[in-house]
Amino acid sequence: MRNWFHIFPKHTGLSLYVWIIFCILPFYFLFKSSTKSPLEIAVGILLILLFLVFYRLSFLYKGWPLYVFGALQILLCVAMTLLFGYIYFSLFLALFIGNVQNKAGFTTLYIIYLAATIASVNLGFFFQTEIFLTQLPFILICVIAVILLPLNTYNRNKQEILEVKLEDANKRISELVKFEERQRIARDLHDILGQKLSLIGLKSDLAYKLIDRDANSAKNELNDIRQTARFALSEVRDIVSQMRGTKLEDELARVQQILKAAEIDTIVEGKDKMDDLQTTVENVLSMCLKEAVNNVVRHSKATSCHVFFDSVDSELIMRIKDNGIGLDWKKFNEGNGLKGMRERLEFINGTLDIQSTEGTLLTIKVPTVTIPIDEEDVQ
Repeated sequence: MRNWFHIFPKHTGLSLYVWIIFCILPFYFLFKSSTKSPLEIAVGILLILLFLVFYRLSFLYKGWPLYVFGALQILLCVAMTLLFGYIYFSLFLALFIGNVQNKAGFTTLYIIYLAATIASVNLGFFFQTEIFLTQLPFILICVIAVILLPLNTYNRNKQEILEVKLEDANKRISELVKFEERQRIARDLHDILGQKLSLIGLKSDLAYKLIDRDANSAKNELNDIRQTARFALSEVRDIVSQMRGTKLEDELARVQQILKAAEIDTIVEGKDKMDDLQTTVENVLSMCLKEAVNNVVRHSKATSCHVFFDSVDSELIMRIKDNGIGLDWKKFNEGNGLKGMRERLEFINGTLDIQSTEGTLLTIKVPTVTIPIDEEDVQ
């Protein structure tokens, strides 16, 4: 919370000592002038103090009071320029107007402020000719600052606001990615362990009933239990390996081994297009490639599988084509595997397209340039 004695706003972009000097200068020149009467000096001190009070209050209020204090500052600045030849406060006003966040309010104040300052300077050359001529270089600097400083401050503040919004958006995306990964892990564990443990439970009950009546059948059931447990453990390890993240090149080598073991011919083209991928994108593509090849092995009845990589207009395209039985669109319903692929791709602005003509073709497109995300969170 700001205290009343904090005269100078924070983050002005200039040194605090510079602002102190600018505050002292009007008093200095006011007392230094030998042509000023005591009444003129008293009026000058009152105007300076009023300006500093209104200037400080303008940083403490929002809405219509802010514009009222801004208008009063412009009037006081014009009065100081015409009566005493002090244009210094125009620099204070430049900073104040630049910090107005409302576009319409900024534009209105800026135009009024610019017109009033230029008009008061022109009138000052007629009424305070000698003073203005002696301060001509500084007056020119102030006029340039009047034109440029509000625009620069306004644009800098807008940039800072956008950077904060971008940072918040990235944090939100990171949280969504973590949430989705938790959901995916929970879904995969439920699908794998739930089914396998239920099967183990049923076969355990059956083996318990058969152990006294038919020892050989009980042994077969126990053997099935052992195989089911091993298979479940293998799938859990696969999930853990996915959580740790997989390089696309390593995953490609693994799926080639799987296809070879399934006696499916494999052709890979465009491996050189996989270079310089963001870790998040590479992990998602690896998961999608693994899921796609698993579907080819389990359901396609294919004898060959082609994997193509291409790069077009800041997009990496991965196609997996098999010569299998294709899809029956009347009965087709995306399983958890394809749904999981789409969900993962959505988080990196990727797309999945499925075609079934003389086999099945999966086309995956991902941008090679993405919004930075905390990759450790994704993994």
